Amino acid sequence: MNGQIEHRIALFLDFENLVTNTGISAANFDLQPSLDRLLEKGKVVFRRAYCDWSRFPDAKTRLHEYGVELLDVPPSTRAGKNGADMRLVIDALELCYAREHIDTFVIGSGDSDFCPLAYKLRENGRTVIGLAVKGSTSPLFVKACDEFLYLRPKQARGDKDKRDSISAQEEPSHSGRSGHRGKGHGGKAAEQEAPAGGHKGKHKVPEIARSVVKRLLGSATGPLNPSLIKETIVRKEPDFDERDHGFPTFARLLEAMEQEGLLKRQQQGRQWYVVSPETAMGRGGHAKRGSAAHEEHEQHEEEELEEYPDPEDAEA
Repeated sequence: MNGQIEHRIALFLDFENLVTNTGISAANFDLQPSLDRLLEKGKVVFRRAYCDWSRFPDAKTRLHEYGVELLDVPPSTRAGKNGADMRLVIDALELCYAREHIDTFVIGSGDSDFCPLAYKLRENGRTVIGLAVKGSTSPLFVKACDEFLYLRPKQARGDKDKRDSISAQEEPSHSGRSGHRGKGHGGKAAEQEAPAGGHKGKHKVPEIARSVVKRLLGSATGPLNPSLIKETIVRKEPDFDERDHGFPTFARLLEAMEQEGLLKRQQQGRQWYVVSPETAMGRGGHAKRGSAAHEEHEQHEEEELEEYPDPEDAEA
């Protein structure tokens, strides 16, 4: 876990907001990927979902399997509206003041009405993570959070994996078409193109990552921890996810930036650090100059010894 800090996390879900006109239904609502992301940050010690559960009976069993407490909020008006959002806000603030060990609050909703809650929680030193469906989320609420995670239906994630698999299979066949005159010639061409192309030109480094790295390295007085770069990017763009840009991990993104000459990675023990290319070159130059100066100093001492002979030899 980054920084060896184990966070205590509270999860609040406005369930109706997440499954109404969002492209995700109660039947294909899948909390597990988002829960896995949260568990990487720490312990999810509080899990509660608010809804009129008579409308979504299919989701109850699955949410119980995830250890989520279901708070039933029946409709309170003739139009069928309920006070789930108000109950959620009250409970979140009460938990914030009563349980100081809970330092991270996850709000599962895309509604901008939760912006004041996010501001108040952050004012009290809590980290706020938003959780909603990308196409049905207010940009205001995204900016109000420290970090934002997006829910995806099972089918959408499966189709995405399938498309990635198909594109990966098509690339070798496409490169092999140019060498169809001879089997060996085609194989050789593919082998030569693979190292030259690789992942370097496959995915574009996002502009937010470029600007953050340039600013941090420009003002850095020493090597940077990659986690600091990731945290800074997320602070500026809470819904940033390197996987949306084609990089399976943040380390792969750093690798692509190194190939473009934006940074240099250096290993110190088991930990990798990031420095600017100029700093890496400067350190190499200092090492060479230091070695040359040391040799020159030794040579100068030998000349001095030859210039001043031993007094005993002179008396003899």
